[in-house]
Amino acid sequence: MAAPQPRTQAEFEIVAQEVWDALPLTFRETVGNLTIQIVDFADAETLNHLGIRNRYGLLGLYHGLGLPFKSSWDLPRGPDMIFLYRIPILAFAHGGMEPVRDVIQHVLIHEIGHHFGFSDEDMERIEESAIADED
Repeated sequence: MAAPQPRTQAEFEIVAQEVWDALPLTFRETVGNLTIQIVDFADAETLNHLGIRNRYGLLGLYHGLGLPFKSSWDLPRGPDMIFLYRIPILAFAHGGMEPVRDVIQHVLIHEIGHHFGFSDEDMERIEESAIADED
């Protein structure tokens, strides 16, 4: 029997934590100073900046400077952050009839990829390569 889909903020946070904990330890340690925030939707300023009109159109966002672009000479800044947008993730999972856990995992890994300096195009190529390798 499949695990129930998270409905509340607290249930979503538990699933997100489980997804994080399931990532390989060396991967989690390499991420470093990274904060994960779960909010219902991206704010209007973020959506406008990205040119996204539908607030359901953004599932997650990396905010920070990717590791390859940092220098020990940089002035200290706040922690790099990943935002998981709860309601769009739930809607996407429901619409695609996918487990929320799988969508959270995909979004989280995608945003961590940005932390490591990968572009969206880089990650699409990596995903396509992984799918081709499975065939």
